[in-house]
Amino acid sequence: MYTVGDFLIQLKNAYSARKKQMVYRHSNLVVGVAKILEKENLVSKVKEAEIDGRKQVTIDLKYDGKIPAVTDVKLVSKPSIHRYVRKTNIKKSVPRHSLGILSTSKGVMSSREAQKAGVGGELICQIF
Repeated sequence: MYTVGDFLIQLKNAYSARKKQMVYRHSNLVVGVAKILEKENLVSKVKEAEIDGRKQVTIDLKYDGKIPAVTDVKLVSKPSIHRYVRKTNIKKSVPRHSLGILSTSKGVMSSREAQKAGVGGELICQIF
């Protein structure tokens, strides 16, 4: 199972269903992506907790009135196709009005952070 892809699609569906909160199973990559979304002000809060002996990630979703903070998610890298981006091509690969999330040698970071740090990596997704 592609954990991060499943997480992102569930996040998109939770926003579409106007949910206030979303719970997903713990994974370091999922927590990294969720923390980036929190830092970029796309979700309200990210909490890690143990529920019934299993680690879970609870995410409080954010809305501006009735408009969701996340309207669309595009999975770029998949288990069958991995898309890598050099530090010089990050601007070309991620549209200006979206947020790219990359898995780099320095950890999971947003496209803006990767550009500032001068690193490239695997482009996981684009969030609109």
